[in-house]
Amino acid sequence: MCAETPDYKDTLNLPKTDFPMRAGLPKREPEWLEKWARIGIYDRLREKAEGRKPFTLHDGPPYANGHLHIGHALNKILKDMVVRSQQMMGRDARYIPGWDCHGLPIEWKIEEKYRAKGLDKDKVDVVEFRQECREFAEGWIDIQRDEFKRLGITGTWDKPYLTMDFRAERIIAEEFQKFLMTGTLYQGSKPVMWSPVEKTALAEAEVEYHDKESFTVWVKFRVASFDLPDVLLSDEEATDEDREAVMATIAEAHEDLTGAYVVIWTTTPWTIPSNKAVVYGDDFDYGLYEVTDTPEESWVKTGDRYILADKLAAQTFTRARLDEGQWRRVRSVSQAQLAGMTLTHPLHGADGANGEWDQPRDFRAADFVTDEEGTGFVHCAPSHGMEEYELYRDLGMLEQVITYNVLDDGSFREDLPFFGGTRILKPNGKEGDANTAIINKLVEVGGLMARGKIKHSYPHSWRSKAPVIYRNTPQWFAAIDRAVGDGQDTYGKTIRERALTSIDQLVKWTPQTGRNRLYSMIEARPDWVLSRQRAWGVPLTCFVRKGALPTDDDYLLRDETVNKRVLEAFEAEGADAWYKPGAKERFLGNDYDPNEWEQVFDILDVWFDSGSTHAFVLRDREDGSEDGLADLYLEGTDQHRGWFHSSMLQSCGTQGRAPYRGVLTHGFTLDEKGNKMSKSLGNTVAPEDVTKQYGADILRLWVAQADYTADLRIGPEILKGVADSYRRLRNTMRFLLGALSHFEESDRVEPADMPELERYILHRVGELDEVVRSGYDAYDFQGVFQQLFNFCTVELSAFYFDVRKDVLYCDGDTQRRRAARTVMDILFHRLTTWLAPVLVFTMEDVWLDRFPGEDSSIHLQDIPETPADWRDEALAAKWIKVRRARRAVTAALEVQRTDKVIGASLEAAPVVHIDDAEMLEALKSVNFDDLCITSAISLTGDPAPAEAFRLPEVDGVGVVFEKAEGQKCQRCWKILPDVGTHKHPGTCGRCNEALG
Repeated sequence: MCAETPDYKDTLNLPKTDFPMRAGLPKREPEWLEKWARIGIYDRLREKAEGRKPFTLHDGPPYANGHLHIGHALNKILKDMVVRSQQMMGRDARYIPGWDCHGLPIEWKIEEKYRAKGLDKDKVDVVEFRQECREFAEGWIDIQRDEFKRLGITGTWDKPYLTMDFRAERIIAEEFQKFLMTGTLYQGSKPVMWSPVEKTALAEAEVEYHDKESFTVWVKFRVASFDLPDVLLSDEEATDEDREAVMATIAEAHEDLTGAYVVIWTTTPWTIPSNKAVVYGDDFDYGLYEVTDTPEESWVKTGDRYILADKLAAQTFTRARLDEGQWRRVRSVSQAQLAGMTLTHPLHGADGANGEWDQPRDFRAADFVTDEEGTGFVHCAPSHGMEEYELYRDLGMLEQVITYNVLDDGSFREDLPFFGGTRILKPNGKEGDANTAIINKLVEVGGLMARGKIKHSYPHSWRSKAPVIYRNTPQWFAAIDRAVGDGQDTYGKTIRERALTSIDQLVKWTPQTGRNRLYSMIEARPDWVLSRQRAWGVPLTCFVRKGALPTDDDYLLRDETVNKRVLEAFEAEGADAWYKPGAKERFLGNDYDPNEWEQVFDILDVWFDSGSTHAFVLRDREDGSEDGLADLYLEGTDQHRGWFHSSMLQSCGTQGRAPYRGVLTHGFTLDEKGNKMSKSLGNTVAPEDVTKQYGADILRLWVAQADYTADLRIGPEILKGVADSYRRLRNTMRFLLGALSHFEESDRVEPADMPELERYILHRVGELDEVVRSGYDAYDFQGVFQQLFNFCTVELSAFYFDVRKDVLYCDGDTQRRRAARTVMDILFHRLTTWLAPVLVFTMEDVWLDRFPGEDSSIHLQDIPETPADWRDEALAAKWIKVRRARRAVTAALEVQRTDKVIGASLEAAPVVHIDDAEMLEALKSVNFDDLCITSAISLTGDPAPAEAFRLPEVDGVGVVFEKAEGQKCQRCWKILPDVGTHKHPGTCGRCNEALG
């Protein structure tokens, strides 16, 4: 710049904003939380939304125990984005957070405290124990509430729902009583998953599968006798010779098979003392095999005969340490021959057994036997296996085969010969001494063919992490195939029918695969086990007649007056009322003799508690749901067997249909390498750590960027990438704030008066508004974010903002500058509201920078309606061509910049050759030099010369580089021929006019 040329910097309309480039989220986010609490933003939204169509997302209650993990954060952030987006699209979006407060995990913590003090939980007054559980839950609710709020989650935090509230306990009991009164409640005895460590039955949802090393044994059941049915011969066959042949065949089979061994294989040796039967496949080929030689170390002997499935014989002998050639197949064994055998237990006649196992074992075909592994025979202990139980139930033989050998702590009853007092599991969940004792005894009596160990997937309690067993216990069940009889039969007469019909006719699934999972589970599930043998929960509020059998009609007391007394007591005192002295007499009143009735003290499965939340949240609260249905249940994929499942069963039993219209499921959280998170591996990511380092908005953006329908990865490198995306979005918003400094309503320009570029951007806003709204309605947060991120970074920052900087900074008060600022104001209002459901803190920061005030908040705004006439498909088609040509020009200039021919694009005045006449006409109708940020540009339909630059993806466009002619304007930096010919030194005509 010459010495006499003025410095025009102060004459430019440079952006003005105090909005910081660095967000400082960890420090500033709590300030916004305090403000929202101060102005009561959730309540103000309810006032604003009065009269709107409600939208209810019903919160699946987390357990009130422990700090939040990253899975909690994912779940609650997704819910918050749903609620906020629905609210900003014009609904009355309510969110009542809740907690699951009853159940074993809290009991377990209190018992741990007792054990540390050397106290016996069973000697503590039950009401006192329950009070300690309640206080424990209250403490964690307060902690988790603060942790959830720190993530920017909105809702009725001052009035959440708790399953342990007196009102909730009353309604849970009332819901249970509906099962009692309709007759779907019954007491039965069947094998259920049982935790010896926790001494209670478990639901499928309370079980997780881990690898476990188990003992595996091949056990011998001796063929004690063999009989075939009489063979009837026709008159033609009834010769003496024929009869002798038949008798000889039978005698030969009798001699071959009597004394042989049927071999079973099991991974649960502890079930052998409870064995009552052996079953075989009805379509397998079986053979009789004889041992011809043995190695030095083997439990088989030369001459032993074994009956095995032919397909599995070789591998069975191999496990017994025999080599090929040390056994031979003697003969086939037919189904009829198998049916004629009587087996004895391997402990039959053992000294000291006191006849415990001397009864013959039942031996029959069953359809659950496979020939994929084992021996082709399955040993049956119906007290410890569901398939065996169902087989003998259907045969009407349960009384003959059910045993009660295993106690609630996993030990054998004291009077069981040989094994009394031994434990399947130790109190700490480790392997007990029962399996070893049983194996050793089998070796002693010659009942073992082989043994080994196997590593396999095995059920564990998700709380204690200890293995579980199947154990026959008296439990209370809800019959899901019994007609409910409550007159609510629109979706079916039974609970199962209602659930399956609801799944297909009432509920929308996101993703659709969720439908298949829940449908198949409910289609195949057994009756619902409602009872738990614990203390902290809502009791099964019922009475049974002393001396009556569960099958008797008068076994259960069904009396609405008694029920009402219970409910009134629970409303006032909570479920503790059931355990107080004199409770039975109090509830039975003068109507029944307390000496004739037993009070049930089992508690309800906690899944019944949480499954009943629709009753005491959606149907009971003023801020619940108008029709008792939730618009959405949103949880992880494991809840197909958990909350989605139990809520469906419970509601179908009491309301006749599902409690929800929509179900959304998300995946689990994994580390960056796709591994399951584990404290022992040190690969966990705590939400608190992320908020301290980056801020909660980065965690929320991670959720929005990810495909939540699959498992989500998170870790330091992934979070760095999220933070980079955040920075780019923040810069977009910062540019808008700077460009809109001192923007007034009087500056606004109507779309019809705007240049084409601005009208094209408005068209894109119209398109995006539809994408955002439909995306939010479909809960497609990843799709919404990707569209908005690309719009901000590619279409705004890299195109529109870049092009319009010259107009914004250098124009005077021109129509096109006011039009550009009008569009940027529109963009500001759209982007802040579009992004507010995701970046709750940052969009508040952006909004308050422009519209400060104690009562001001982006979260009190709705997404603005977008006029339909902003959409202009013909204009958009034209500008697609313009932008394609621009890409070729900017790419050509980048080559010159890289080669240091020019330092900036304003030094260029390229010649652009266009093959397509329609594109050429489009480019001539706009200020193409401004769009390409060059000082000049020439457009021609002449063929491009060979040396012209071409971009492969842009056909028909060739660019020949030329330098701009003239001098550099000292204000806008364009190189133009007229610079220096105007009143203001060193300026072009446009800048001279702007300076006045």
